[in-house]
Amino acid sequence: MMVKRGMLAIALALSGPVMAQQSEPVDLAMVGKIRQQAFHRSQVMDIFSHLTETIGPRLTNSPAMAEANRWTRERFSAWGLDNVHDEPFADFGRGWEFTRASVEMLGDRVLPLHALPKAWTPGTDGAVEGELVQVKIDTLADIEKYRGTLRGKVLLLGDAREYKRGTEADSHRHDATSLEGLQAFTVPKSDAAERAKRVKEYSERQALSRALNAFFVEEGALASISISGWDNGIIRVAGGGSRKAGEPVGIPELAMIAEHFNPLVRALKDGQKVRLRVDVAARFTDAQDQPGYNTLAEIRGSSKADEVVMLGAHLDSWHSGTGAADNAAGVAVMMEAMRILKAVGATPKRTIRVALWSGEEQGLIGSQAYVARHFAHYPEPTDPAQKALPASLRAPTGPLVKTRDYDKFAVYFNMDNGSGRFRGIYAQENLAAMPVFEAWLAPFHDVGATTVASRNTGSTDHISFDRVGLPGFQFIQDRLDYFSNVHHSHLDTWDHAEPEDLKQAAAIVASFVYHAAMREQRFPRKDLLPAE
Repeated sequence: MMVKRGMLAIALALSGPVMAQQSEPVDLAMVGKIRQQAFHRSQVMDIFSHLTETIGPRLTNSPAMAEANRWTRERFSAWGLDNVHDEPFADFGRGWEFTRASVEMLGDRVLPLHALPKAWTPGTDGAVEGELVQVKIDTLADIEKYRGTLRGKVLLLGDAREYKRGTEADSHRHDATSLEGLQAFTVPKSDAAERAKRVKEYSERQALSRALNAFFVEEGALASISISGWDNGIIRVAGGGSRKAGEPVGIPELAMIAEHFNPLVRALKDGQKVRLRVDVAARFTDAQDQPGYNTLAEIRGSSKADEVVMLGAHLDSWHSGTGAADNAAGVAVMMEAMRILKAVGATPKRTIRVALWSGEEQGLIGSQAYVARHFAHYPEPTDPAQKALPASLRAPTGPLVKTRDYDKFAVYFNMDNGSGRFRGIYAQENLAAMPVFEAWLAPFHDVGATTVASRNTGSTDHISFDRVGLPGFQFIQDRLDYFSNVHHSHLDTWDHAEPEDLKQAAAIVASFVYHAAMREQRFPRKDLLPAE
């Protein structure tokens, strides 16, 4: 048993359900060691700083991502972790990087315009100049309206967007009211019709994108510019073109701040002639598709060494900022948790394995491949249309195929909601896990982590585990300005992180994975519902 002398008296003094404290042992002596190491000897900001300001953005398969894989392996080895290695997943695509981008309005008033290229789109091979034309293509049929009219032109895609002033503060921390609101569970509706709608929209969007990539090249257009998804001078940009060798990558494509895009639209509507100079230095770093790589390391267990507790975060990022909140923060916390456990001399019963995922931004590709290889997967579809869909949109293809390690898996913990302080954890409807989490959180009530919510949360790597019936969880975090300023934007940089929040998160993660590795019983699992 892990119950230490005096544990019950201390536990009763902590807020939270007393029954949970009595039924789930908590090693407060070990928690104290973890807190001391995390709060007074932290290295989390050293890790975070190197990832963001030395390596920088880490687009999957880019040279910077390869350096991030190398550097994290080196750190794990230096800390004395076991089985440090990169594990490939097949045919992600080509690497890509950019070093420079500028857009200028020419004429009587020369004006720099703020824009950045979309990933996996070509560069301009030097500065190009051309007349600006507005293009609105929403369907494949719209393409014919522009045939023969775009040669030598710079394309302004879409229309202006009305500015809407904010009604809330940019940065947000949870309070008692918002945490209480997380306790409400919404009974889900049948999602068959919604899934069919998403499949239709996704397929149409992909078909249109491929057609436009080829069409704009055939027409001889110079570059295209889209409006950023956010206002207030923020460039929010992700991917375009194609990362796959042999597919058309289109023309150089940029996202421009709304406050510069909108005046261009107005000028064209007023009948003005607008001429732009565009210069983008971008390149594909591979001629052929390459595998992506996850980086893994572990602390080998003792009496239950063949069972595994996992923690992880995605190492890849988009390219416009430095991938700080999304997701160097999560990587730094998970790496720091492993360092802490080694520093305090933890000797877990189960093996504790950390995974730094790649390809998350393109649809959880790295974690899905890992789970499929090591634990379980659904049969690959034979229908080409279904095969082209992301896993979350595919129709059922048969019963779950489990590997021999499926029953040896304990639990996975993920971090990928920015750099904000942990306030608790989402239980993913695993009600049997809730009293366990309540007990594990109790020693961290004094640093703000108090809430166990039954509800699901999605959109990141714990879903790769949850989808096949394995316990996978994401923590509740203060969102700070994650969804107002930094998510997938050029402002995703070091300065938007909170060092004390990352220290607190690392302590909680280290404690959670330690206790999961030391439990006498297997971590509770919820029923895996049959595929619809």
